[in-house]
Amino acid sequence: MNIGPALRPMLLPVALTAFRPSVSGSRNVPRTGPVILAANHLSVIDSFLIPLLTPRRVSFLAKQEYFGRGNPKKWAVRTLLTGLDVIGVPRDGFRAAQQALEIAKGVLDDGGAFGIHPEGSRSRDGRLYRGHTGVAWLALATGAPVVPVAISGTEHVQPVGTRVPRPGKVTVKFGAPMRFTPVPGTRPAKARRDATDEIMTAIAALSGQPLAGTYNDHSAGAV
Repeated sequence: MNIGPALRPMLLPVALTAFRPSVSGSRNVPRTGPVILAANHLSVIDSFLIPLLTPRRVSFLAKQEYFGRGNPKKWAVRTLLTGLDVIGVPRDGFRAAQQALEIAKGVLDDGGAFGIHPEGSRSRDGRLYRGHTGVAWLALATGAPVVPVAISGTEHVQPVGTRVPRPGKVTVKFGAPMRFTPVPGTRPAKARRDATDEIMTAIAALSGQPLAGTYNDHSAGAV
C-alpha cells in the first residue's frame, strides 16, 4: 500500500477534470485519529472517488477477486486498488463478514480512516436501504467517530452494469461526526441496531434519498 501517496496526486487531477466534484463539509473529517466514513452507495466508483475527495487517506474493502494476478489488466486493477488503500477480503458467508470487520477494526486501531457502505451493495433504484450493523459494531468497539457521507451523481457517471465511467458531475457531502458509546443495560444487538439506524438517518438527511425501509436484496454477506 506504500504506492498510495504517489498514486493519489496523479489520480486526483483526473477525477477533478472528469467528474467536476462539488465537495462540502470536508472540515467535519478529523485530520488525525481513527474515523469511520459511512457513505451511501449508488455506483462501484463511489469507493474510488470518496478516498480521492476526502482530506486524508481512507481505506475501503473490496472483493479479493479484484486483486487477481496474471494478465496486464489484472495487474492494473490490483495496482490501482492498492494505491487507493483498498483492502481485499473474501465476501461470502458470515465468517467472511466477521473477518472483514476485524480487518476494518485493525485500520481504526492503528489510527486510520476507514470507509464503509452500510447498505452493503449499490442501490439500483436510488433509495437508501437499511444499514447493516457492522458500522455500529466498529464504532462501539473502537470509539471512533462516524462521519456520514452522501455521494450523488455517480449513478449517472457509472450506472450499474457498466464497466467504464463516463464524465459527469459528482457531489460529495460530509456530515457532522457522530459518536456512540455503549449504554449500560442495553443489549449489544439493540445498541448496534439503534446506532446504525441513526447513522442511516443522517446519511439520508445529507443525500435527500427516500428511505427504503428494507435491506438491499443484493447485500448478502455484507457487513
